[in-house]
Order: sequence, then C-alpha cells, then structure tokens
Amino acid sequence: MADQAAGAHVGMGVDIGGSGIKGAPVDLDTGAFTADRVKIHTPHPSKPRAVAEVVAQIAAAVGEKAPSGAALGVTFPGVVRRGTVETAANVDDGWIGTDVEALLSGATGRAVAAVNDADAAAVAEHRWGAARGVRGVVLLTTLGTGIGTALLVDGHLVPNTEFGHVVLDGVDAETRAASAAKEREGLSYEEWATERLQRYYEEMEKLLSPDLIVVGGGVSRKADKFLKYLDLRAEVVPAGLRNAAGIAGAAVLAAERFG
Repeated sequence: MADQAAGAHVGMGVDIGGSGIKGAPVDLDTGAFTADRVKIHTPHPSKPRAVAEVVAQIAAAVGEKAPSGAALGVTFPGVVRRGTVETAANVDDGWIGTDVEALLSGATGRAVAAVNDADAAAVAEHRWGAARGVRGVVLLTTLGTGIGTALLVDGHLVPNTEFGHVVLDGVDAETRAASAAKEREGLSYEEWATERLQRYYEEMEKLLSPDLIVVGGGVSRKADKFLKYLDLRAEVVPAGLRNAAGIAGAAVLAAERFG
C-alpha cells in the first residue's frame, strides 16, 4: 500500500529535442526524477511517426516506474496550441499542423498533454527552481540547438513566446546565440557570452524589461563559465533544475490536466 501511495505522486515527462528525446518519471511534489532518465537520439529525418515511435519506447521504459494510468507530459520545440503544432524550427517541417497529442496518445496508449519545451521548463522553474516565488517579469531561455523562451508575469505563464527568433543584425537570433552556434563556430565561453549572448539579452531587456532572466538548457550546467561575462540590468541566474526542467514541467502539467 505504501508503494501505491508513493506512486500516486509520480508523473511522466518526455522532452523532444532536435538532437535527443529524453524521458523520466517525476516526483510531482518535488520535481525530482524518481529513476534514471532514458535518452534516445532524435531520428533523422525527425518526421512525426518516426519521433512517435521513439517517444513510445521511452514512455514504455519510464512507465515501468510510474502508475499504470499516469498521463504523459511531452515537450515540443515549437508552438503548440490546443494540441496542434504550429511551428517546428528544429525538427522536420512535417510536424506543422500535426495533432501531436493525438499522435503520441495513439503511439503510447496514454493520455498526452503537449506543451512548448521552454514553457514546460518555466513552469518547473517557477514551482521548484530558480524562479520560485519570484514576482514581476521572468524570462526563461533554454540555450541548446536553438533558443527556447518562456515568459512568466507574477507566476503566470504567457504561452508560446518565440523570442529566440527575434531578428538581430539581420539574422535569426538563435543562429548566432544558441549553444549550438558556440560549438559550431568554436567560440570560447567568453567570446560566446560577450559577442553573442550579451547582444541577445540586451535586446530582450529592451523589449521586455525582465526582473529576472533564467538561463536553462544543457549548457546551464556550465553557467559559471559564461554568465559572469554578461552585463545586464536584470539579475541573470542558471536554471535550478538545469536540463531536467522541461521533463518535470511537462509531467506536472499533464498530471494537473488529466487529474
């Protein structure tokens, strides 16, 4: 009986990214993973059915550590409105117009709640991480293959912001400031921060006047190597849940939606 009670507080989250698809069971009270994360490389081309097959594999593995009827929260790297994908910057264009919730529900046999990846991370950071209890305007950015963004106002999510695609100096901002650009161009952390991130975050300050900027994504594990070079009005901090925020946020959103 004790195990069943504990299981009732466990949800499931899967994070679809441009390079990898990751999932884990999540303690819905703390945001912590209750078992090791499962990761499989994103198929190329990343067409909907190919990705759905990978999500089903991960959900099957994660489901062994979660209640049998647990809903599945899934993050997607693009705009998702009422379950339908509207943009797909870092996965195959075939996703646009796809009912991602219906597709993945059919593939996994579970109720699915799909949400923009950065929005899911922001929900988790506000509940358990670096934005916990923060009022005012909070901008979360996930630096990875691209730049995902999320905006919180007094703890309320403004969904589906796409500030990674702001045009700066004639180009899409994420093509120059994402961590993938750093790796692709062989930039040092100092060069990346002072020449790319500083310019990007200055523009965000002009547009949004955030009180706090939370920097997430896998590179946030090395925040001490680059945040010190930024000179901004807002406080800038690494994500408290690091790269786990998307999975945790998706899991809690799914649990709340489906009870």
